[in-house]
This record gives sequence, structure tokens and C-alpha cells, in this order.
Amino acid sequence: MGETTTTDSEHGMMLGFVDPMEIDPRRDRFPCCIVWTPLPFISWLVPFIGHVGICREDGVILDFAGPNFVCVDNFAFGAVSRYIQINKAKESSLSSSSCMFNEEGDTHEKEPTWDDALRKGTQEYQHYSYNILTCNCHSFVANNLNRLAIRSGGWNVVNLAALVFLKGRWVSKTAMVKSLLPTVIIYAIGMLLGGWTFIASCCVLACLLTGWFIMGTYCFKKLIQL
Repeated sequence: MGETTTTDSEHGMMLGFVDPMEIDPRRDRFPCCIVWTPLPFISWLVPFIGHVGICREDGVILDFAGPNFVCVDNFAFGAVSRYIQINKAKESSLSSSSCMFNEEGDTHEKEPTWDDALRKGTQEYQHYSYNILTCNCHSFVANNLNRLAIRSGGWNVVNLAALVFLKGRWVSKTAMVKSLLPTVIIYAIGMLLGGWTFIASCCVLACLLTGWFIMGTYCFKKLIQL
């Protein structure tokens, strides 16, 4: 039964009957989405921190995963757990007159696409050094959201992280359990062994990380790279 369904789906895709914006977690295809997965160890202690990427129109995931390295179709820290799909027709203000898309000497204007913007962002970040505190996966995604003029731009690592944490949809119940279960286990063990001291330490860590990114984004604007 499952094989028949898969075959029908693939046959429909070949004939062009499948919605190009359809989410397909089995194939890791999330068209025009922001995607999120937990980071080992740090997400277990601070659950709202994780690894993010942004997807092309065909659903392929792009994520900044290391110095001068953007992963393509190989999400660095495992399967996608949460996602937000962007309605590019309603939420993007892409304009063909935008200077980042016009090339000198070009005699005609070409309408930019979603993938054009991501290509530019990928090429730029392939020349950037990775630093989890100053130039990370959130920087890459925020940079691309600004290129795409999503909700008129103004994206940074803080409002991006807040958006994913508050609005991100779980891929499945299994993905939610896999993401949150390590946190539950670690906090349970921490409470048994360290009591409220453990909880207080985790809260201090969360406050320090949050404060760093807020200060670096809004007070020292050149500290966090976009």
C-alpha cells in the first residue's frame, strides 16, 4: 500500500500534478521555508537555541555550517524538526530594480527570483569565517531574508530566532519528541543531582547567550555579522 502511494506520488510529480510548494519531510524538501533542528548539547540545556537553514524553491536546504562552507541538501545537524513556510507572493517585496541584483553593463532588467537571492547569499557566505557567537547559521538566514525583502527586511539573529521559536511548526510528533526528550531527561537528572542549582545555572547560561546576541544586534551593531 505504501509503495503504491509513493509510486503514484512520483508519477504525479513527473506529470506536473504535485504542488511545487508541498512540504515533503521524507525527502527533506521544504520549499521556501526556514528550517530548524536542535544542536547537540547546547539545545538540550537551552531549548530555544538551534541550527537554522533556508530552502530554495525546489525545497533543497541551504545552511551555513562552517568556515567558508554552505551545506547544500545536507542539513548539518540532522533532520528538520521545525519549519516556517514563507508565502513569497505576499511576504516578499523583491524588486527587479534592487541594486543587489543588477549587474553593471546589463542592458535589460531581469526579474530576480527567490533562488537568485539565495545564490547571492550562498556565494557571499562561502567567503566568511564561521563563529557561533558572531557569524553563524542565523546570520546566513537573516542575510537571505533581507535579500528577499521578506516583510520589508530588517531581519537579524534575534528576531529570526524569536520567529522560529514562537511560530515554527513541528514536522511531526516524532520530531517534537526527539527534539525535547533530551532536554527533559537532562533537566530531570540535573534536578535529582544538583537541585535548583542546576536550574539556576541553565537560566544563567540562557540569559548570557540571549544578552550577548541582543547587545551584539542592537547595541554594538557591527559585532554580529549579517
